[in-house]
Amino acid sequence: MSQPGLRHLPFTRLHNFRDMGGYRSADGRIVAWGALYRADSLGKLQGADWDRFLGLGIRTVIDLRYPWEIDAKGRIPEPERFTYANLSIEHRPYDQAEIDPGLDPWRYLADRFAEVAQDGVDEIRRAVELIADGPGPAVFHCTSGKDRTGLIAALVLTLLDVPEEEILADFALTELATERLTADWHAANPGRTMRWPSYGRAPATVMELVLADLAGRYGSVSAYLTDAVGITPDTTARLRERLLV
Repeated sequence: MSQPGLRHLPFTRLHNFRDMGGYRSADGRIVAWGALYRADSLGKLQGADWDRFLGLGIRTVIDLRYPWEIDAKGRIPEPERFTYANLSIEHRPYDQAEIDPGLDPWRYLADRFAEVAQDGVDEIRRAVELIADGPGPAVFHCTSGKDRTGLIAALVLTLLDVPEEEILADFALTELATERLTADWHAANPGRTMRWPSYGRAPATVMELVLADLAGRYGSVSAYLTDAVGITPDTTARLRERLLV
């Protein structure tokens, strides 16, 4: 796998924007650099950050947030410039800052992922199809680029036949952004107390639990994607043709 520092693209207001290129598929091909990105909220783009983003040539933008999050925090500037889709894969909102510190945090998060995987099959399928068929390069994002974005990233890498250890490593790279994500929360919530000490964390253990849960319920993560989400062999073939070199 490439060095983590090469994945994170430096922005002033975005903290978790990274290139998904360089991961090796089981057939020996690699995910193309500059073809697919994952990010925290693109509603934060402005000034030099906006210029840097436009320089990437991105043409498809998938916003995984709730519509009410977009109303509160804003969508990407000038969405008409892109093939833009709001696909809210999470259907049961919760506040991570208020998670009970006495709970097993990683099991708790994995259970929330399981809800998204169950509730959001339609939006997940549409997101994968848009990555496969929309104009490229493409980016998908949520608020922190951690959980909803992390799930889509893991599922896309699974479809590209990237080994699980690399999928877990990709998820855990958010840990490089945790400090800045936490600082942003405090700046946006003056006077509030963060109950959960693990806010912004993304250890590989969480995604390991998520993938094990899906395999336990459906037989494999691939079976979940075909049987529950409805990803067809043709979509998988187009995704691999587009992203693997």
